[in-house]
Amino acid sequence: MRNAMIAALCAGVAGCASSPVDYGASLSQQDPKWASPGCQQARAAAADYTQREKDHPGWGFGVLFGPYSMGMVAAVKEHERQQRLLLARQTHLQCSSQRLPKELDFDPAIYAPKKEHYP
Repeated sequence: MRNAMIAALCAGVAGCASSPVDYGASLSQQDPKWASPGCQQARAAAADYTQREKDHPGWGFGVLFGPYSMGMVAAVKEHERQQRLLLARQTHLQCSSQRLPKELDFDPAIYAPKKEHYP
């Protein structure tokens, strides 16, 4: 039931990014970058994020606040999608000598939090 709920929520949010751990596992282990410390750190960060996401699912707000929280759930799921894309992009850059695939070829600054300037 829980997986069906997550899948339904995921389908409702604009596209879901696959797990950065799964993406990292799909890269060639024969690549010279694979054994580098940067690649090991990127894969560890992806694994940590994936575990945190499992331990603290973002759809919990819906359970707590009912139907009025759907906007909050959608925002949390979008943030999680962005984080998965950023981690997959970082994993690719650290672990592969190949060009970035189209879905990861973006400016990471577009997902950076906006800094507000107060007078």
